[in-house]
Amino acid sequence: MSEHHHSPADPSIRAKALESLLAEKGLVSSLAIDEVVRKYEEDIGPLNGAKVVARAWVDSEYKTRLLTDGTSAVAELVGYNDDHSAELVVVENTKEVHNIIVCTLCSCYPWSVLGLPPSWYKDHAYRSRVVVEPRSVLEEFGLHLSRDIDVRVWDSVSELRYMVLPERPNGTDGMTETELAALVTRDSMIGVAKVEMPPSQQ
Repeated sequence: MSEHHHSPADPSIRAKALESLLAEKGLVSSLAIDEVVRKYEEDIGPLNGAKVVARAWVDSEYKTRLLTDGTSAVAELVGYNDDHSAELVVVENTKEVHNIIVCTLCSCYPWSVLGLPPSWYKDHAYRSRVVVEPRSVLEEFGLHLSRDIDVRVWDSVSELRYMVLPERPNGTDGMTETELAALVTRDSMIGVAKVEMPPSQQ
């Protein structure tokens, strides 16, 4: 996606201003805020989602549970916390279907499994365009899909969050669950990228 400009009303700018004010008043330290952010970026977030994906790739029974009841299956493996008690639905990418998630109204997003939402996910350009021209948006992310693949867009709301189960890449049959999890990216679980083997392993 192209770079977007943010207005002063942008939530990220307001959050930064609030963080500065709280630190200035001595109500919270910058270190404490940094630690919360780090946990969502490195521990609570996409690493949890990657573990879920890797387990589904190696365990067909878990995969069935995940696609049937995402909330319970994710909670079973890594825990699932949502302030709004939103249900989590997992949709699977296959050779015939490619899924992508969005929240057209705001930025509803499963933080506990995907980590902090990227800035472009919250941007109006992504939220408005991906439902109208998903292939064009995906191409801007560098993902070019053949015309015979069905592209489906899932719109999150406050009571319902989505996560993509990406397609397992070829050449990974001999990899462990931990090695597989290391391949999974946040963007592949949003649906704007595919999971790829590192060039050194291709």
